[in-house]
This record gives sequence, C-alpha cells and structure tokens, in this order.
Amino acid sequence: QVQLVESGGGLVQAGGSLRLSCAAAGRTFRSYAMGWFRQTPDKEREFVAAIRRSGGGTYWAYYADSVKGRFTISRDNAKNTVDLQMNGLKPEDTAVYYCAAAEAASGSSLYRAREYDYWGQGTQVTVSS
Repeated sequence: QVQLVESGGGLVQAGGSLRLSCAAAGRTFRSYAMGWFRQTPDKEREFVAAIRRSGGGTYWAYYADSVKGRFTISRDNAKNTVDLQMNGLKPEDTAVYYCAAAEAASGSSLYRAREYDYWGQGTQVTVSS
C-alpha cells in the first residue's frame, strides 16, 4: 500500500513556473513507476509525465508531447518524493494534477491511467493569461 500526497499547486501567470511535489509513504517506493496526470472537468485524466526504473537500474523519464521541453519530472528515493518542475506555463496547463504510483508498468503502458495502482488527492494548478 502506498499513500501519496501532492503539494505545490497554485495560481501563476502564463510563462511562469511551479514545482509540484508528491510525497509517498511506503517502503518500496524506489521500485514503483511514478507518474503525473492532470484533469479538467470536461476531459478525461491526461498523462503528463512519468519516471520508471529500467532493468539495469537507470531511471527513464517520459513526457506528453504537450509538455515536453517545459516540464521535468524527478524523484528522490531517499526522501520518497517525486517532483514535477513546470516552466513556461500556459493557460491550457490549468487542471488538477495527480500523482500516481504503479507497481508494475512497462514503458509503453505508463501513459495509461489504468496502469497505476495508487493515486493522490490532486492539487489545483491555475495559469492565468
């Protein structure tokens, strides 16, 4: 069982930056693939970014095309945290952002919300124009 708590959301002007953080409670954090998704009232939950350990122990990051080059996902296994640094924010980035953990997910499945086993409560990000 993993408990996830997001923080760092808020209101920012277009072009600004925010850093989201997700704190995980669980002894096997380093083995989980971690992802960030976002959702608006009129859309399904959308993949934003994920980070996963390969068989060789290297961590790989994955990004949605819409955020590539602007957002950076990172994790600190010693602190059980995963962060999402968001730069160059646009009004269309406005959404509730969710942190998620997957016990077993391949690189090709990280984009699907149903692959994740645990979810945080979400944090609101609002970007004004």
